[in-house]
Amino acid sequence: MSAHLSLTTALLELPAYLRGIGVTTAGKLAAELGSAIGKVSPAEVTVEDLLLYLPFRYEDRSHLPQICDLAPGKSASVLVEVSLASSYPIRTRQGKQLTLFEVIGWDSTGRIRACWWNQPYLRQVFQPGRRVVLYGEWEFSSRARCYQVENPDYEVLNDETDDDVPETIHVGRCVPIYRKLGTFRTRALRTLIFRLLRALRDVPDDGLPDELRHGGGELPPLPTKLAALREVHFPEATEHLEAIQARRSPAHARLALEEFFLLTLALANRRRQREQAGEKAGMCVTEAIRERARQTLPFRLTDAQKRVIREIVSDLTGTRPMSRLLQGDVGSGKTVVALQAMIVAVENGWQVALMAPTEILVEQHWRSMTHWLARTPYRLAALTGRLRPSEKKAIRQALANHEVDIVIGTQALIQGDTAFARLGLVIIDEQHRFGVLQREQLLARGVSPDVLVMTATPIPRSLAMALYGDLDVSVIDELPPGRKPVVTAVRTNERRNRVYDFIRQECAAGRQAYIVYPLVEESEKLDVAAATAAAAQLQQEVFPTLVVGLLHGRLKSEEKDAVMQKFVAGEIHVLVTTTVVEVGIDVPNASVMVIEHPERFGLAQLHQLRGRVGRGAAKSYCVLMAPDGISPEAMERLNFFAQTPDGFAIAEKDLAWRGPGEMLGLRQSGLPVFRVGDLIRDADWLTLAREAAWRVWREQPSAPQTQHWLARAQRMFPMAMGGVH
Repeated sequence: MSAHLSLTTALLELPAYLRGIGVTTAGKLAAELGSAIGKVSPAEVTVEDLLLYLPFRYEDRSHLPQICDLAPGKSASVLVEVSLASSYPIRTRQGKQLTLFEVIGWDSTGRIRACWWNQPYLRQVFQPGRRVVLYGEWEFSSRARCYQVENPDYEVLNDETDDDVPETIHVGRCVPIYRKLGTFRTRALRTLIFRLLRALRDVPDDGLPDELRHGGGELPPLPTKLAALREVHFPEATEHLEAIQARRSPAHARLALEEFFLLTLALANRRRQREQAGEKAGMCVTEAIRERARQTLPFRLTDAQKRVIREIVSDLTGTRPMSRLLQGDVGSGKTVVALQAMIVAVENGWQVALMAPTEILVEQHWRSMTHWLARTPYRLAALTGRLRPSEKKAIRQALANHEVDIVIGTQALIQGDTAFARLGLVIIDEQHRFGVLQREQLLARGVSPDVLVMTATPIPRSLAMALYGDLDVSVIDELPPGRKPVVTAVRTNERRNRVYDFIRQECAAGRQAYIVYPLVEESEKLDVAAATAAAAQLQQEVFPTLVVGLLHGRLKSEEKDAVMQKFVAGEIHVLVTTTVVEVGIDVPNASVMVIEHPERFGLAQLHQLRGRVGRGAAKSYCVLMAPDGISPEAMERLNFFAQTPDGFAIAEKDLAWRGPGEMLGLRQSGLPVFRVGDLIRDADWLTLAREAAWRVWREQPSAPQTQHWLARAQRMFPMAMGGVH
């Protein structure tokens, strides 16, 4: 074995360092782990990547129960010796042929029975005389007169291939349990990780600045990197066992802080590169510009909007390009704030690009902007994928010739040869629906343009730090005057007719309603079919005297436009829709929203949907139609949502319940993948690491140590480092 095994050694090179690891095994391991952690090439997968594949739980095998200690209905690990193993066919009542594999094991206090369905290959594993640990939920069988378990996890202890590994890593201690990695089961992973940790000698402990490594304040002194890796895999310190199970031990802190620190440093570097990429778009604000902005305001600004506009104007007129995230709850008036920024940019001779994720949202912005700017000389254009090639070409030519001041578009803005004569301000709406690289592609079409990122999805602080750590944050935390909170209620099918009566009552008073259907089994076709069938049934049987409309994502753009124009004009009383209505539709006369199967939505998405009503003067309502048989946990979530109008409180709860990727409504490429840290559980560590990283970046951005950290961040978080023009 070579003495130079290091954390950066590629797994493909393991045969040169460890006996018993062949080229085929190393290649398979690198491929399986690379797939699990998102590395495209197996050649990029390193020893450190494997050592950061942490146990998902631990078993205390220092005092394994004996068979006589088992209890019915309780899960436990038990060590037995195999006395009999056999398989035999079983035919079900439906005539289906199954294979049952059965093992009889024993210890000094009794015997057990374990069985698996359709796994005859286990006969090669459970050979008589082998000692095995079985983990599962045990039941006592009066017929067999012993405890038995079905499809338990298992681990064979006396495997002859591990002569250089002591059996004490598998039993007689707190044992790490790993999720299966392709064909590699927990015991094989445990053995390999033990051998790697034993082979590592020198692991540089320079992944953190001294202020974090040495503890202080909220942190205890932290172990070295190598000690932390050994402790999280093979814990020895019994006083930390509870914290280790919860991934909150000093060893876990050491590893999680390094991830958070390197990510924040990468984000700080990305911002610095943007600021140094070229001369910023110069802007000033005169009294004439202020008067022009005042003339376009559709209503009086709230104090929160005024505060945010001051922050944005300070950035626009400053010496560094603006990099700002604007958060505001549904209906808080973010678009009006963006309008003021647009006016400043255009009055200073710059072009503005506003990119939104859907054509419906682009159309909503287009309607608002053309209305508000009707009395100005500004030239507006909309660029979407549905335009004819000749229309796209004409708009792109106008942008290149500075014959357009403000362009609103979808990803068509970053496709093809779209070029700007003088792009000075980039506004991205619903940023979480784009990846980091898409943002950077739009920025690259200007020369150090100012950037304003907007989202109506309230983002918890820890998630915002991970997603947008390179941006300053402004929050509109106040609703415009006259906006009333939406009354929200959870109802079950037994009250459905009363809900329909209420819709009739509201429509009779001159108002309108939405009925929203969720995605069904991840199939847009089924989604559309459910909504289409519901619309027909509602029109014919429930609301025969009202006009029921249908809106879904598979309609052609002109068909969507026609439906929405009728709904806005009041010609449609009840609009049956899929989640295409989530963003971009503003119908002040709509006062009721009924959401079918609300348990299939995340809380943040429900909050977005609820924001489509309550936009006018009338009192508005959101009814969550829970199905029969809904679980107590799902009902708890819906009741929490119904009682909570605060979007940020909802977002925090949604993050805790569903995790960051699902909470945002999609798995999107901008979200960093943490191997140890957790944005929910470890938000306090993220804050500490972020503060330390920004201090390092402000005080010593060019120091060799800082550059070393950035090189490590490049390997760990390439998305946070790349894409800077």
